[in-house]
Amino acid sequence: MERGHIFIAQPPLYKVKKGKQERYIKDDDGLTEYLTTLALDNAAIHVNEAAPAISGAALEQLVNQYRDAMDTIKRISRQIPADILEKMIYGSVISKDDFTDQAKVEAWSKSLITQLENQDGNGSIYSVEVKHSQERNIYFPSFNVRQHGIDKEYNCGYEFIQSKEFASILELNTAINGLMEEGAYVKRGEKVNPAASFEEALNWLMAESKRGQYIQRYKGLGEMNPEQLWETTMDPETRRMLKVTIEDAIAADQLFTTLMGDHVEPRRNFIEDNALKVSNLDV
Repeated sequence: MERGHIFIAQPPLYKVKKGKQERYIKDDDGLTEYLTTLALDNAAIHVNEAAPAISGAALEQLVNQYRDAMDTIKRISRQIPADILEKMIYGSVISKDDFTDQAKVEAWSKSLITQLENQDGNGSIYSVEVKHSQERNIYFPSFNVRQHGIDKEYNCGYEFIQSKEFASILELNTAINGLMEEGAYVKRGEKVNPAASFEEALNWLMAESKRGQYIQRYKGLGEMNPEQLWETTMDPETRRMLKVTIEDAIAADQLFTTLMGDHVEPRRNFIEDNALKVSNLDV
């Protein structure tokens, strides 16, 4: 392994079939990209009944911006809960410079709390306090989330306000907050559906792209017949291979011993320490 002589074949995670046509797709990102391509084909969003269509490259750019921001929210949701971050997309407009103005920060924070209180209940109670950083001379919201009787505080301080992640959320806020007006609708081909928000419009398009598609998710190579296994995983002309290298052989050996060794206690401790860090668990 140190010399890079071990490779892992990477079979596809999905097979998508429509009629007699079928294709294999590597992973979740690949499936989303494929379905999005289908969804945006001959699609358009009209922000009101009389507005010209947003379609083609402009619509694709808006979808990519939305997806990038949502990926960002998912990535940093351990620092600040995703439901709070998502409400920033639809909250009142604010800029980084506004955080020197206490009144603006308080109004913005309260608008987020109002949205959180109006969302479908998840058992959480939200409150916010605007704090002042004398060192940075800014005001920032400190959210308190009570769930199952336990309070947890999340500070949106200077580092967050100045981060590229927050910038992407603000940019999406500018792009889609209030975009859909009365009478707004989304269209794909001859089908038309009313839409109150950009998110609702995109979800409808994605649902339409799945119509008539049979999507199979493979749990293992045992679900493939020999011909499929050759076509997707074994054929040297088309297969994908992942080169295995070990940067730190000692650390790798210790981890292997912890997870596969005879002693239960180290394995239990490892699982307890890392359980909440898992973002994508395939069971």
